[in-house]
Amino acid sequence: MTVKSARILWIVAVVAMGMTAAMNLFGGIGTVCAAFLTENFPPMLVLLDYQWLYQRMMLITIAIGIAGVSATFALFRGGANAYRNAVLVLIAGAVLGELHARASLELRGKMVPANVKFYLNLFTLILFLILGLPTIRRKIAFSQPRGRAEATAAGGMAALIVGVMMLTLPLWVGDSHTHEGTDWTGVLQPGLSLVGLAFATGGLGVFFKAALAVLRRPDPATTRQPATS
Repeated sequence: MTVKSARILWIVAVVAMGMTAAMNLFGGIGTVCAAFLTENFPPMLVLLDYQWLYQRMMLITIAIGIAGVSATFALFRGGANAYRNAVLVLIAGAVLGELHARASLELRGKMVPANVKFYLNLFTLILFLILGLPTIRRKIAFSQPRGRAEATAAGGMAALIVGVMMLTLPLWVGDSHTHEGTDWTGVLQPGLSLVGLAFATGGLGVFFKAALAVLRRPDPATTRQPATS
């Protein structure tokens, strides 16, 4: 594996970690309708006797989201425990996400959007486990702090993905947030689409510019040292 390949894999890992942390955080906050406002939403009335469960899942999911944000920033700073802490957060997120999705399926007959949160946690966990294989991990070096170009590229890609998620929100959330033919996500339009478009286009531009800078940076092994007399 070349140094440039390792840089790209690091960017992918940090973006996936950041997006998973955001999904956990926003997913936890979004559970408030089932956890505390159950009586205000007719489709959620079937969960009235299980508010205690959803309240706990909401608070724990938010805590995992906050821990994920901290783990993402730790990957930028580097450190001996940066990789380990990220994996622990992902394990907790995947376990709780599976519990949330299973509970929603059993009690409401629908897993969306809880299953999206679970799948994202599981995907990122599998990615980190693969990148944690000794031969790959030595090249990526999660313990080392990163430069400005890598951080900018990761931030740009994260913004792009957030924008795409905003633009496609009605497609993967609308079915579970529709009552008597009314899609509740429509309340957020067109503002959500405008913000999503801004994130997507801006993030794409920032990512490509920073990614090119990362790829064009010479590998330390190929950089010639000045001759000594």
